[in-house]
Amino acid sequence: MGTAALTNGENVVFGRISGWKRRHWVERSKAERVEFQTVLTWYSTTWFFALSWLALPLVGGVERRPAPLAVGGLLLLVGALQCAESTRLTRPALDHYLGRAEAPRGALRPAAVLLGLALALALVLAVLDGAEPVAVRLAVGASLLPFGVLYGLVTPVRVFLRQSAVLALVLMVAFGWTDPEPASILMLGGLTVFGALFSLLACRCGAWTLSVLWEAERSREVEARLAVAEERLRFGRDLHDVMGRNLAVIALKSELAVQLARRGRPEAVDQMIEVQRIAQESQREVRAVVRGYREIDLGVELTGAQGVLSAAGIECAVRGESDGLGTEVQSALGWVVREATTNVLRHGEAVQCDIALTRDERRVTLTVENDGARDPAAGGGSGLAGLRERLSAVGGTLEAGPAGGDVFRVVAEVPLSVREVTA
Repeated sequence: MGTAALTNGENVVFGRISGWKRRHWVERSKAERVEFQTVLTWYSTTWFFALSWLALPLVGGVERRPAPLAVGGLLLLVGALQCAESTRLTRPALDHYLGRAEAPRGALRPAAVLLGLALALALVLAVLDGAEPVAVRLAVGASLLPFGVLYGLVTPVRVFLRQSAVLALVLMVAFGWTDPEPASILMLGGLTVFGALFSLLACRCGAWTLSVLWEAERSREVEARLAVAEERLRFGRDLHDVMGRNLAVIALKSELAVQLARRGRPEAVDQMIEVQRIAQESQREVRAVVRGYREIDLGVELTGAQGVLSAAGIECAVRGESDGLGTEVQSALGWVVREATTNVLRHGEAVQCDIALTRDERRVTLTVENDGARDPAAGGGSGLAGLRERLSAVGGTLEAGPAGGDVFRVVAEVPLSVREVTA
């Protein structure tokens, strides 16, 4: 009973860990993962400095007298509140920097009040001579970081540096009144400048990296939409080529038939028969366009796929030759290349894509394999289902799915001797 309960408890814990990992990591894009790591780094940095620069030196260096102990305890409490407020406002400040949302007016006011209170308590502690000078200076530096990380994301760098310089001068004057030694004053100014610059570099460098990553992510999405739009334009051009010419002929012959019928000429019947034949031929050609049975150069499709993927920053290698393949085979596999390329662009964050074309005496096999991909079928898309229908109509097969890790593989096989399968 005890072992079974322990095993069930472990399964629940591991299940929760797996669910958290799937929600917060596996299902996120590359940019979302980097943003998640960056925000966690900011959180941990703020609390680390509060512990190492404020809590530990203050606990070990405060005088064991009632007044210093009370002020020191309040300073520790305010430092914890500063870190909590910084953790709460980091996301909104980052959204403001990235242009995703405007920071609410007065959002940093509580953080600014806590900063002023922390500096005031540190000054009181110095006036009371209630702690070692080094502990007081470190407390000043630790108090600047939680507010600086937020303020550096919502204000221009020039304004941040100017106001930090003014704050450093004010603190040097205020604390110099309690300890007029030049070395102590310079050390306090140095710690103030270091805290301000460190918080600015920490927030700005990480946020700038995120802005570049999100811009690249948007570029990939635009590239995918352009690829889909290009495919639609190509389909539209094919349909226009088929219907434009035939409709013009139908219009002319119908007009001729009307004129002949008005004159009572028997040739009007022949013209209408010809109109009927052209209309039926147009129907067959339209069905051929929709099903993808019109002639497609597989070599052109492979070259185009390589160019589109390379332009999107995905390394693409193409192996195999399409020379000597029949029109039907090239048409069927060309549609596979188009759909697979679109899926690589639209799903996941691929870095490498390999396209291989092999053949034997009976069949031709096209394999498209890429990393960093999610299963397109998981999103409810109908592209792969449509490909299976097209390939089954010519006796071919299609297999698509994960191939271990984050690799996704599409394998299409078509017989060399293709004949259309009719119901």
